[in-house]
Amino acid sequence: MDFKLEAEDKGSKARAGVISTDHGEIKTPIFMPVGTAGTVKAVHQRELKEDVSAQIILGNTYHLYLRPGLDVIEGAGGLHKFNGWDGPILTDSGGYQVYSLANTRKIKEEGVTFKSHIDGSKHTFTPEYAIDIQRTIGADIVMAFDECTPYPCEYGYARKSLDMTHRWLKRCCDRFDTTEDKYGYSQTLFPIVQGSTYKDLREKSAETIASFGREGNAIGGLSVGEPAEMMYEHTEIVCNILPKDKPRYLMGVGTPENILECIALGVDMFDCVMPTRNARHGLLFTSEGIINIRNEKWKSDYSPVDEALGGYVDSFYSKAYLRHLVHSKEMLGAQIASIHNLSFYLWLVGEARKKIEEGTFIDWKNVMVKKLTRRL
Repeated sequence: MDFKLEAEDKGSKARAGVISTDHGEIKTPIFMPVGTAGTVKAVHQRELKEDVSAQIILGNTYHLYLRPGLDVIEGAGGLHKFNGWDGPILTDSGGYQVYSLANTRKIKEEGVTFKSHIDGSKHTFTPEYAIDIQRTIGADIVMAFDECTPYPCEYGYARKSLDMTHRWLKRCCDRFDTTEDKYGYSQTLFPIVQGSTYKDLREKSAETIASFGREGNAIGGLSVGEPAEMMYEHTEIVCNILPKDKPRYLMGVGTPENILECIALGVDMFDCVMPTRNARHGLLFTSEGIINIRNEKWKSDYSPVDEALGGYVDSFYSKAYLRHLVHSKEMLGAQIASIHNLSFYLWLVGEARKKIEEGTFIDWKNVMVKKLTRRL
C-alpha cells in the first residue's frame, strides 16, 4: 500500500491524498460503507460502484468468522470473490465486538473468549488469530486486535487496557510480518490508537503506534458515547502526533458534521453504519439538511429525493414515492434510502476533497456544517 499527499488546506489541517492498493486507488478524504456480514445492507455491489461511487468497503471479522465461516470464504478465494466486490476491502479485527459483547466475553492477556450471538458457542480471539482470520478473509487493509474501552472509563482501567493493546499490537505485527499475503495481492496492517478520553494516554498511544512505522494508522475508542467536542479534542491530539505521510483512519465516525469537523483536524478515512441504519428508519441525510421521510409534509412532495447529488435514485424517485414505500414497509424503500444516504456521504467527502484542492475548505466546511445539521 502507498499513500501520496496531493493537497493541504491552508486554513485547517485538512488534506487530500491517494491510497494505492492492489485492488485500486482510494481518493481521500474517503467514507467507507460498512458491509458487516459481507454485504452493505440492501445495496448491490453494482450499485455501490456505479451509484454510490464507493471506493472501498468494510467487512466485519467477528460476523464473517461466525457466518458463513472461514472455510466458506477461503473456498471462494477470499471475500472479494465471495461477494463480487473487486475494489479494496478493510476488515476490523473484532475488537469493537469485544467491546459491545461486554456481558458474554472475558478479556485476558492471551486474548478474548466470547460467546457467539448466533448459537452461544464459545470462541477465543488472540491477536495472532485475529490476523490469521483477516488474512483468510482477504482484506487489503487489516486492523490490529485491540480493546475498545467504554465511555466513561476509569483512568486506571484505561491505562491497563492501553498497555495491553500495545502488547497485543506487537504480537499482531509479529504474526503479520511472519505470514504471507493470501490470494495473490498485498495486504497491510493498521495499528489502532486507544486511551479513552485521557490526554496523556492518547498521546502515549499515538506515539507508540507511530513508532511501529506501519503503512497507515487508525484512531479507535471514540464515538462511543462521549460528547462530540471531546471526540474532536482527542482526534486533534492524536492527529498532531501521527505521521503526516501516512493515512489516518477515524473508526466508527459518524454524522456528516462529525466527518467534516474531523477532516479539518487531519483525518483521511471514515466508516459508520449510520447512513444505512438511519435509512432503514426513513431518516435521510441530504445536501440541504436532514429529512424524516415518514413525516406528513412529504406525502405530496413530488420533487426528487436530492437532485443535487445527481445519482439515479436521487433524480428518478420522488420524496412522496419514497415516503409511501417506507410507510408501506416495502423493501424497495430501504434500498432507495440506503443508496441515497451512502451516495450523500460519498458526495460529501468528494466535495470536501475538491474544496481542499481549491484552498477553500474551511469556509465551505463552516457553511455546510450549519446546513447539514438542520431539520427540514
